[in-house]
Amino acid sequence: MGKYFGTDGFRGEANVNLTVMHAYKVGRFLGNYYGKDHKANIVIGKDTRRSSYMFEYSLVAGLTASGADVYLLHVTPTPSISYVVRSEGFDCGIMISASHNPYYDNGIKVINGNGYKLEAEVEELIEAYIDSDQDNLPLATKENIGRTVDYAIGRNRYIGYLISLATRSFKDKRVGLDLANGAATTVAKGVFDALGAKTFVINSDPDGTNINRECGSTNMTELQKFVVDNNLDVGFAYDGDADRCLAVDDKGNIIDGDLILYLCGVYMKNRNDLANNTIVTTVMSNLGLYHALDNKGICYEKTAVGDKYVYENMMTNGHSIGGEQSGHIIFSKHATTGDGVLTSLKLMEVMLESKASLSELHKEIIIFPQLLVNVKVHNKKAVKEDKAVTEAVALVEKELGEDGRILVRESGTEPLIRVMVEAKTEELCKTQVDRVIKVMKDQGHIIHS
Repeated sequence: MGKYFGTDGFRGEANVNLTVMHAYKVGRFLGNYYGKDHKANIVIGKDTRRSSYMFEYSLVAGLTASGADVYLLHVTPTPSISYVVRSEGFDCGIMISASHNPYYDNGIKVINGNGYKLEAEVEELIEAYIDSDQDNLPLATKENIGRTVDYAIGRNRYIGYLISLATRSFKDKRVGLDLANGAATTVAKGVFDALGAKTFVINSDPDGTNINRECGSTNMTELQKFVVDNNLDVGFAYDGDADRCLAVDDKGNIIDGDLILYLCGVYMKNRNDLANNTIVTTVMSNLGLYHALDNKGICYEKTAVGDKYVYENMMTNGHSIGGEQSGHIIFSKHATTGDGVLTSLKLMEVMLESKASLSELHKEIIIFPQLLVNVKVHNKKAVKEDKAVTEAVALVEKELGEDGRILVRESGTEPLIRVMVEAKTEELCKTQVDRVIKVMKDQGHIIHS
């Protein structure tokens, strides 16, 4: 990870550690970088945060000052930017979003001309330009100054593409959608309505500050109750920029990314669509998933956390499905990034083609109890290098043996250390997590709120 760009773009609190000047400079650099031998054409989308408008205008100012023409999709999911870039020949795309973070955070995600996340070496060049005291990039003049174009039609084409991927009608299916007061509000209901579903929607009234607030894929409680109370067949929850999807079955149980990978992977294997008989996961996936895949004779690979690492592995090895427990699922035949609405369509396909309820489909997989605690710390690197902390982690690993595991890792987007334990019981998970956090606290690493 670089100074500004983490595993999912440049992210921080708006006008604190991600400012309008940062956005302007990102725009200035990209407009120049992609416009060296032609007029750059760059597409921008945003989520529903109050600060997204501010960053949109700042990026546009930098891009047009460097001579780029900018096409605005307005409020739209991150995967729509990827789709439009790769299908319509744009030089790159920019998504303004902090994904699942609170409304006061925001982020700048850059997607290259092939529709996936920007190369690390280009991110390093952007960071060097941001930190430079001198601005050596030329300003466009006269007819070379860039312009903006309203390009909502690009989002509509993405919606049409999603609808075209459905294998059959959703008629008579009762579907709940938690739109997280985010970018999914412009896309998801329209897709499900067009496919014939009886659609029930919650958290679809963004006001700039309620994105992800006790809703969406980061808080499933409301959707669980909504599905049961309204006798729905299934519910889907998205995050702020709709590149994640988690589900709720007909009995109100949460279907996380691991279960989605399992259900879709087994379905694809049965249809001879599972390339290399392999699913790509991250190190955060549950032991129960791996045991279940072993039982089905399906292979798997593990990457670092971050859908960019999952996609890199998929592209390098030709795999067709991969993702994260958090709900970033990539179907490489159809997309180059995680796509929440696409994931929900694929899960609907599994249900419809299997002629079974979602609760029936996942009953054979046993997920280990898992506890993940985010700890706000002064210095992530110092925690990872602290001998007392590493010794505590090693002791937990030894005691859990083959019946569990512990994973301590840095957040790629926030000042957090994530402590995760899987074990046979929830009580054991809590005991071991608390044990490691206490050592971190005793060593003075934790920021007390």
